[in-house]
Amino acid sequence: MIRLSDRTAEFTDSVIRRMTRISDQYGAVNLSQGFPDFEPPEEILNRLREVCSEDFHQYSITWGAKNFREALAEKQSRLLGFSVDPEKEVVVTCGSTEAMMAAVMTAVNPGDKVIVFSPFYENYGADAILSGAEPIYVPLYPPEFNFNPDELEQAFKQRPKALILCNPSNPCGKVFTREELQIIADMTKKYDALVITDEVYEHIVYEPYRHIYFASLPDMRERTIMCSSLSKTYSITGWRLGYVIAPEWIIERIRQVHDFLTVGAAAPLQEAAVVGLRFGDEYYKNLQEKYTAKRDLFLRGLDDLGIVHTVPQGAYYVLVDISQYGYESDYEFCRMLAEKVGVGAVPGSSFFREPVNHLIRLHFAKKEETLNEALNRLEGLSRLGAAGMK
Repeated sequence: MIRLSDRTAEFTDSVIRRMTRISDQYGAVNLSQGFPDFEPPEEILNRLREVCSEDFHQYSITWGAKNFREALAEKQSRLLGFSVDPEKEVVVTCGSTEAMMAAVMTAVNPGDKVIVFSPFYENYGADAILSGAEPIYVPLYPPEFNFNPDELEQAFKQRPKALILCNPSNPCGKVFTREELQIIADMTKKYDALVITDEVYEHIVYEPYRHIYFASLPDMRERTIMCSSLSKTYSITGWRLGYVIAPEWIIERIRQVHDFLTVGAAAPLQEAAVVGLRFGDEYYKNLQEKYTAKRDLFLRGLDDLGIVHTVPQGAYYVLVDISQYGYESDYEFCRMLAEKVGVGAVPGSSFFREPVNHLIRLHFAKKEETLNEALNRLEGLSRLGAAGMK
């Protein structure tokens, strides 16, 4: 038999997406894969209807349609506090997944090391491995999921090429403070490293926490490759519109990588999304209020059921402690939860480098009635121990 790639030999499918399939199999309320069950803004949908009868059906410019890049640069310049050049500092990608892959492939050589905080979104380790790099995992400690600066510096002493920073964090909902970000910034300068940020939840942050863009810190613009997408902000996860913002010397290389990975993002969807990029501040204020209400409803429901959980500072995920149910395998618990209780979740072990098997991830980016239905089904959890669930 012909030997296939060693790099991909240890890969499995995405556990998150697998749990969606299991949820579908059992008719469970899918709180595993993080996508909404409500409509995107009407203005975006109306524009999409118009675009269908207009001339946007062929390739756009490889690194993104001009008006999309201009609208994006205008929005992010306002948030970052410095001017982003849409012609030299932006690449539009097929979701933030491709943005991260292109960024890591651009930044590292085979044999380089990359720092990843644990818990982490499952793609980061894969991105490093596919790029031939070695991940160095630094733990975040609950309940606040803070890092130990001494442990972080020990990782930097191994001379990594880059650090991957998910802020706000998936899966733990941590929002890094200015002080924490400054510690990271100081170390990147001291050890001459880049920071690749994943900021897809930039607008989903809960009071009193504030999202601070890493690139906005002193001297960090030249060291930051900012990756994000429109998926969560505008509830269009299926549109796969992501982007990279970085200094020109980095973007030149990312454009080349992106060109051969996917050629370009969907032209009609870029055109339709421009209207969203031009929303005013009121939209983002309302988005925060909407998700705050969803978080409060869901966490209050978990509390009423006596289910132990984290309190996210940002994003829309909750980690639930399943220790009391007596399962050694969090994956088996999630499979059972979908089959017997009718709620889809993700095993926490897929996010941690450490041997963590007592946490599962749920998300609350759902309609109020969907969340209430999930909570009603979770009432059955309190009546069932491990023996009854099997």
